[in-house]
Amino acid sequence: MDRAPRRLIVAVNPAASFGRNRAVGPAVAERLIVEGYEVSMLREPNFELLRRETEQAFAQGTDGLIVVGGDGMVSLAVNLVAGTDVPIGIVPTGTGNDLARGLGLPFDDPAAATEELVAALERPPRRIDAGIIRHGGLSTYFACVVSTGFDAVVNERANRMIRPRGPSRYTLALIRELATFRPRTYTITIDGVRREQRAMLVSVANNPSFGAGMRIVPRADLADGMLDVFIVHPLSRAGLIAVFPKVFKGEHTDHPAVEFVRARKVVIEADDIVAYADGERIGALPIEVEVAPGAVSVFA
Repeated sequence: MDRAPRRLIVAVNPAASFGRNRAVGPAVAERLIVEGYEVSMLREPNFELLRRETEQAFAQGTDGLIVVGGDGMVSLAVNLVAGTDVPIGIVPTGTGNDLARGLGLPFDDPAAATEELVAALERPPRRIDAGIIRHGGLSTYFACVVSTGFDAVVNERANRMIRPRGPSRYTLALIRELATFRPRTYTITIDGVRREQRAMLVSVANNPSFGAGMRIVPRADLADGMLDVFIVHPLSRAGLIAVFPKVFKGEHTDHPAVEFVRARKVVIEADDIVAYADGERIGALPIEVEVAPGAVSVFA
């Protein structure tokens, strides 16, 4: 964009973080109107209806798409704007808020994030990479992490849980899954090099963290034109329990069971594994994951 945005869509997920921040969306819209922007606020009773309404509004044209919610809302936005010149802005109010963390935005203070957004709207937007997942004839963009393994199983359990309300859901889901999880056999093709191995998980990261701040690839860069493959080789339950607390702080990188590989394109195959991306269910493996350099423009 070579001019300041004037028309903005503000898409609000009122159920983000179990509805604890319902007042944030209207406050963001009001703040932007006071700043002189033409604002169209969308707030629907369920996520799928909100997705449909946002897609329709976006198709009519806008200078920016602002999302108020968590990484699910970010996923919605990324899949609309990827490959276009329309930037996204984020006021994080969700459970994870991992792209906001990666962008250096206030991820646990909606008022501060709103002020950051107002300031960013006056500056040229920033380009970041995305990843694109090809699966079953479909294509889905992601901004943070694709999970295939123990992390995906934990995500699936956490999404089914009603309580606790907050990031501790992931920790509790992790503890519950530890009792039964076993290593899986994967076929992984990284930039054309094929390998077969057993692993606890295989993830592909564009952003350093996922799952409410678990820094699985601390060195990941949102704008380096590369993805980072994170592999945890087979571990006992005790070993996995010992590793995962370190992941939250990014202190696992020198563990002998942990491997990092930089890549542009990855194909992951395994039986009985469901992939997740940015907290959203993608579907059963196999999947192909490829970097889309500079695909997304952001107000940040």
